[in-house]
Amino acid sequence: MEEVADILLSHGISAVPVTDRGVLLGIVSEGDLIRRAEIGTAPQHRSWWLRLFGNNAALAEGYLKSHSAHVTDVMTRQVATVAENTPVMEIATLLEHNRIKRVPVLRDGQVIGVVSRANLVRAFVAARKRSRAPVWRNDSSIRSEILDALRFESWPSTGSPGVTVSNGVVTLWGAYLSEQERKALLILAENTAGVRAIDDHRIPLDMTYGVV
Repeated sequence: MEEVADILLSHGISAVPVTDRGVLLGIVSEGDLIRRAEIGTAPQHRSWWLRLFGNNAALAEGYLKSHSAHVTDVMTRQVATVAENTPVMEIATLLEHNRIKRVPVLRDGQVIGVVSRANLVRAFVAARKRSRAPVWRNDSSIRSEILDALRFESWPSTGSPGVTVSNGVVTLWGAYLSEQERKALLILAENTAGVRAIDDHRIPLDMTYGVV
């Protein structure tokens, strides 16, 4: 485990896969090293009555993870994996739902790489830089893209707003139900290629109006 910690620190990474001839056996991460006897963070001894009614196997496993010097005792064995052709959307969902920071990539059962949250952050930065490059588009195509994008969203509460575009400046008309909805449409328009500015003339929808 000391060698594993050295690898994590020297390479600036948060986890390493454990393999045998390329076959994935498990993974050791920073999370597996934060509850260790050496630094005084191992789980504390439980009272005798908790030990009496507790799960002995689970207690023993906790002791192994916090005291053993061997990877086989400390590594996490149940590891989520992806294939090399797995869409990035699925990988992001997998990381989020399992609350994990990285996932090994397999080809024919062999580990060929790792995709981490940091990789997705780098992809995000690269995509934002590309999207912010100056782009000229005609006004009608900008308007059509905004309206088409709105049809795929579930948060608009008042139907399609009035949208006009002139020289890349988007003007919005109509009403909105919440401040979050107002901002969401502004972001949608802002992220549309070719938009230079947004002029928002929408008004809040008073839900108390006409209620008896």
